[in-house]
Amino acid sequence: MGRTFITKAREALKDIKPYLPGKPIEEVKRELGIEDIIKLASNENPLGPSKKAVTAMKEAVESVHLYPDGTCYYLKNKIGQKMGVDPSQIIVGNGSDEIIKLLAEAFIEPGDNAIMADPSFSEYDFAVTLMGGYLRKIPLNAHFAHDLDGMLAAIDDRTKMIFICNPNNPTGTIVTKSQVDAFMTKVPDDVIVVFDEAYHEYATASDYPKGIDYVKEGWSNVVVMYTFSKIYGLAGLRVGYSIASEALLSWVYRTREPFNVNSIAQAGAMGALDDDEHVERSRSVNAKGAEYIYQELEDMHLSYVKTNTNFIWIDVQTDCVPVFEAMLAKGVIIRTGNVFGFSQFIRVTIGTMEENRRFIKTLREVLSDKA
Repeated sequence: MGRTFITKAREALKDIKPYLPGKPIEEVKRELGIEDIIKLASNENPLGPSKKAVTAMKEAVESVHLYPDGTCYYLKNKIGQKMGVDPSQIIVGNGSDEIIKLLAEAFIEPGDNAIMADPSFSEYDFAVTLMGGYLRKIPLNAHFAHDLDGMLAAIDDRTKMIFICNPNNPTGTIVTKSQVDAFMTKVPDDVIVVFDEAYHEYATASDYPKGIDYVKEGWSNVVVMYTFSKIYGLAGLRVGYSIASEALLSWVYRTREPFNVNSIAQAGAMGALDDDEHVERSRSVNAKGAEYIYQELEDMHLSYVKTNTNFIWIDVQTDCVPVFEAMLAKGVIIRTGNVFGFSQFIRVTIGTMEENRRFIKTLREVLSDKA
């Protein structure tokens, strides 16, 4: 007879639900017996990684018997040159997810709070809750964008952090430079403002603000997060980085594990930074795909939110779960809006033009069947 395990887990864990990622293509193939599947659920670059990144990774394979560069010295120097900051202002993580967690580990005490938009990226909630803090979630405004005034009003003496996902996931909206400028003047100096700019390379709005400008202007309470998972097409490597003041990052570095970014990931990221042509092509494919999908949705009389990202937030005017299931059965994987609190919305990644046409064709068929 085995002994009964007596649970003594931390109280904070009771409030955490494990993250449920979208189903991978291979699992869907196995479950449904379908071979021809496209995945438009996780905002990945449909063009894949650049050839320069792939070449760099292949070369790095020969040295995997050695520990990786524990400081990410060469990668930080390359990022610093590209972004115009000193390497001491950069921290590299095993995806941006890790950096969010490191920030919470560095600054959140039990009973503290952080502020985020609702809906927005769920990892903010996870990291803060893990450390015994709690989230104050401010609903998006009528345009599906951050309510910055509402976020300011939620600040109290236990507020440690404000997360601004700009452009926002899952809605693709932005807050403008004038809005952020006004917001920043009202945020207390001891509250950290985290600008999550995972999709900033796709942003086309002329009034889109760059969080890095605040760091360069000397705002010591600003952290800006970037990723190689989106436009660079390296989601499988898990590489993200943040830029902030050296003083702020000195605390975050104390929570970082050694060798947190593997050598192949570092090589791939450095290769990707050398391939501006791949980035520009990715932007072009995305912009053309968005315009095509907009036109088709208008023909279908479906409302949507114009995006500054590589995905589109769409009102399908019916329960999104049956729509998701019906599209899945036809080999098209999308993301349901109910996980974000919107039962009639879906989020779809902009793919290649062939994938976009298939998405529209399948969506028409599914909605017609439900009419």
